[in-house]
Amino acid sequence: MIFMNCDVLVIGGGHAGVEAAMAVSKMGLRTYLVTIAKDKIGEMSCNPAIGGLAKGHLVREIDAMGGQMGKLIDATGIQFRMLNSSKGPATRGPRAQADRLLYQRSAEELIDNQGFISVCEGIVKKINMIGDKAVGVEMLSGEVFTSQAIVLCAGTFLNGLIHVGLDRTPAGRRGEPASIGFSDSLREIGFEVGRLKTGTCPRLDSRTIDYSKTEQQPGDVTPCLFSFFSNGMQQRQISCHITYTTEETQRVIETNLDRSPLYTGVIEGVGPRYCPSIEDKVKRFPEKRRHQIFLEPEGLSVPDVYPNGLSTSLPVDVQLKFLRTIPGLEKVEILKPGYAIEYDFFPPTQLYPTLRTKKIDNLFFAGQINGTSGYEEAAAQGLVAGINAALFVKGEDSLVLTRQNSYIGVLIDDLVTKGTEEPYRMFTSRAEFRLLLRQDNADLRLCDIGKRVGLLGIADYEVFCRKREKIENEKAKLRSIRLKPNIHDAEGLGGKIPGDGILLSDLLKRPEVTLENLPGYQPPPDLTQAEKEQIEIFFRYEGYIARQERLLEKATRSENKEFPQPFDFKAVPGISMEIREKLEKLRPLNLGQAARISGVTPAALIVLHIYLEKISALRKSGPSL
Repeated sequence: MIFMNCDVLVIGGGHAGVEAAMAVSKMGLRTYLVTIAKDKIGEMSCNPAIGGLAKGHLVREIDAMGGQMGKLIDATGIQFRMLNSSKGPATRGPRAQADRLLYQRSAEELIDNQGFISVCEGIVKKINMIGDKAVGVEMLSGEVFTSQAIVLCAGTFLNGLIHVGLDRTPAGRRGEPASIGFSDSLREIGFEVGRLKTGTCPRLDSRTIDYSKTEQQPGDVTPCLFSFFSNGMQQRQISCHITYTTEETQRVIETNLDRSPLYTGVIEGVGPRYCPSIEDKVKRFPEKRRHQIFLEPEGLSVPDVYPNGLSTSLPVDVQLKFLRTIPGLEKVEILKPGYAIEYDFFPPTQLYPTLRTKKIDNLFFAGQINGTSGYEEAAAQGLVAGINAALFVKGEDSLVLTRQNSYIGVLIDDLVTKGTEEPYRMFTSRAEFRLLLRQDNADLRLCDIGKRVGLLGIADYEVFCRKREKIENEKAKLRSIRLKPNIHDAEGLGGKIPGDGILLSDLLKRPEVTLENLPGYQPPPDLTQAEKEQIEIFFRYEGYIARQERLLEKATRSENKEFPQPFDFKAVPGISMEIREKLEKLRPLNLGQAARISGVTPAALIVLHIYLEKISALRKSGPSL
C-alpha cells in the first residue's frame, strides 16, 4: 500500500476543484488534486459559456479575490456580450462564449504550472477517519492519501447515472466512469444524501446547419472582459445564431413522451426548475407555440454546435426527428446526443458558511454536491472552500462572505440556511442589496479580502489600488467644481442650471450627462472606461446607494448578533418545539441566519434576540447562565 501526504487534498477536477486547488496552493500549502481524468480538468460538461445574469457577478467576484475563472474565460472567449445592457447597472451581467477545448486545456495547463499542486488520477473509495477527524482517503487502486484537510468537489460523479431514452449507463459524464460507493461511505459516517438530476443538449454538426434560416447574434463591439487584471481578449470573435422550435417540434416531443425517462418514472432525482429540458417546456407550457434556441459554436477549430435551450434525454432517434423540425436544422446531424444525469448530493444545511461540514471539522464540500447548478456557482464555492481549508490548516480565522458584501455570500448563505431540493441557480433577485453588489464594482468590494487571505497577488493588488485612488481623486474633484449659470448652454445638460450654480457631481445625476460631455471638466488621459463608468454610476445612483447602505447598516447590526458557541437552543424558553428542532439541526451562527431558516417565525426571532441580550447583560455583570 502506497502512502502519500499533503496539506490539503482536493477531490475532483471540475470548476470547483480548479479554484479550490489553486487557492490552497497560492496560499503556500502542498495540494493534491485527485481527478478521474487529468485531461478533463476544467471540462465544460454542458454549455460552452461562462457568466450571464448574476452568474457573471460570481465570476467577477471570484476574479477580484484572486480566483481563476475570469482569466480563463478572457483567454479563451470567442464571443463576449453584456446582458441587460439597456437596463440599470445592478441587473447587467457579462457572458462569454468559450472555445470549450481551449478552456479545458488552459485550465489543465494552469494546474500543471502552479507550484505546490500534484495531480493524481484515480477514483476515491472512502474517506479515512480517526475518531471524528478525516485523515485522508483510500483509492480504489489501494493508494492512500493523507492530509490535514479535504475539499470534496465531486460534481455529478457520485453514483452518477446517465439516461438517454430508457437506456441507463453508470457514468459521471459521458465517457467517464462514475464514482460508485463513495457517497455511501459518507452516509455511513452520518451525512444525509439526496438525489438530483441535470441534463445537457445534443451537439450538432455545424456543417449540416443552414444558417440562412436563422438570426445572427454578434458579440459586443467593445467587449467587457471578466478579469479586472486581464491581458485582454485573445481569440478571434464569432457570431452565434438564433432559431425557434415549431408546432411540429412540439408534436414530435409530445408523441414520444412515453419513451422519456422523465415521464416514465425512470429518473428519481429532481431537475433544475430554471433550466428545464425541452420535454419539460413542452409539457409544462403547452400554450407556448415556440421556444427560442441559441446555436452556440463550441470552438474555433471544431464543428460542434451547442443548441442552448434543447436539453433533452429523449432517445437519439427522437432527438434527431424533433431537431429536423426546427428552421435551419432540417438536415442537421447529431455529433453527440443529449442526455440526463442523476447524481448524489449532500443537502448543504450540513455545512457552515465556511463550507466546512458540521460533522467533520477538516472536511469541506464545494460545487454540485451541495445542490447547485452551473460552472460559476461551483467555482465560487471551490474558491471559498479552498481558502478556508488553507486557513484551517494554518490555524487562522476562517473567511465568511456575507449577503451584504457579495453574491458569493448570498449563494452560500442561501445554501447553508435554506438548503435546496432542486439544483440551485443564482439570480440577481436573490440579493437584497443588489445595487451595492454590481458586477462592475466587485473589485472595490472584494480585492482587499483577497489580499488579506493571501490569494490576490501583489501586482494585481497594486493595479487595483491605483484604480481605486484614481476614482476617489476624480470624485473629489467633481464635488469641488461648481458650474455657473448662463456660462454654458443648458441644451444637452438635462435642463437649466440653478441660479447659484451646480456642482459637477450633482450634474452627473442627470441621465443626459456623462463625463465625456460634462462642461468644465476634462478627464485625465489615463482614466479608463471602466473607471469613468464607476464614477458615473456612483453619482447617478448616489441617493439610492446611500439608502441601501443605511438599510444595510441596520440589517447588519441585527443580523450580526451571534449565538455564543456552543449554544443550547433547547434552553431558550418561549419557542415552539418545531422551531427549536430546526435550530438544533441547522445550528445558525447568528440571528441573520436564523431568520432565513424556513419556518422560523418573527416571534421566535424576537425571543432569540431578547435571550441574547439577556446573556450579554449577565456576562457584563459577572454571573453566567
